[in-house]
Amino acid sequence: MEPKGTLQAWSKSDIRKAYKEIQDHLAKIRGANQLLESRYRQYYRRDPLRDKELSEFGFLAKNLYTRFGQLLQGMEVKGTEKDKEEVSEVCDPSAPFQWFHSSENQDILQRILRSLYALEYNTPLGPETKKRRIIHDRQRSLSLFVLSGEEGFVEALQSRMHVREYDIKERYAKGELRGALTHLRQISAAEVEGVIRRLVGSHEVPEFKCLLFFIQSQADLEKETLRAWDTILKGMMRGELKTLAV
Repeated sequence: MEPKGTLQAWSKSDIRKAYKEIQDHLAKIRGANQLLESRYRQYYRRDPLRDKELSEFGFLAKNLYTRFGQLLQGMEVKGTEKDKEEVSEVCDPSAPFQWFHSSENQDILQRILRSLYALEYNTPLGPETKKRRIIHDRQRSLSLFVLSGEEGFVEALQSRMHVREYDIKERYAKGELRGALTHLRQISAAEVEGVIRRLVGSHEVPEFKCLLFFIQSQADLEKETLRAWDTILKGMMRGELKTLAV
């Protein structure tokens, strides 16, 4: 056993096999002693000290193996209880959905959704002001994205990906980058996919799976489609880009 209570490289079957081999060897020794006693009684003399040591060794092996079984059973019970708790937490439909690991990023996402129609880009006033006002009144949305690929590609993408004001990115796992793109005008799925392709780089798109979700409110974060992102992503092929409305 290691200090933290985890099994080393040996598996349960390895330990059972080792214990069986010990018992087999002890049985062979006892059989050899009996054979020598029966056939060569006048020449053979038993060694009481060796017999005692063999008996103690067999007793110790049995006790340790029994103890191992008890510890293993306890670990399995604890592991099952922990797994049940983790599954319960993950699958609990009443638990708030977290798109980001970082609580700071999750809070930013919530704030953007709450004030989506009050947001304005910080640009100088000019001829485009009137046009921007018209765009301001159109349908706004966010695209949540997850990019999955080999660790090296994800690390390189994270370092070179520059997001705009009101956008978010986060290294969610070694092989996963996710984020949120805020759209202050009505935008099509094809346009968003084009943005992702530019961010990733057209030559590296085949190295990733990319899943996009269109959302427009905080209520959308609780939709079942969004909660099923992991299952959907696992069913995708590398190089595939999929956009879903929740």
